[in-house]
Amino acid sequence: MPRSTYYYQPQPESAEALHLLRKLDELYLDSRFGSRRMAVMLEVNRKRIQRLMRILGIEALYPKPNLSRPAVWREIYPYLLHASSSSGPTRLEQYIPMHGGFF
Repeated sequence: MPRSTYYYQPQPESAEALHLLRKLDELYLDSRFGSRRMAVMLEVNRKRIQRLMRILGIEALYPKPNLSRPAVWREIYPYLLHASSSSGPTRLEQYIPMHGGFF
């Protein structure tokens, strides 16, 4: 463990930061904006707003990607090694037919 980590004393938030946290929480309850708009509304640096939003555990509401649902246009390929038997722990002795020959 590094010496700097061992002797580190965390500093409490300043009164100004606590005031900003309260204002940020009030604004977030009214409108679920992100850090960019909150920084404009509070007239504070955006990185400071991002840090305070992380402390509060809040984030902007926006449509997030749904990665678990496959696209409609994707072709589903069959799993060809499902019914194969292996002769060794790591070796499969089977040829898989493909368009350009065998694998």
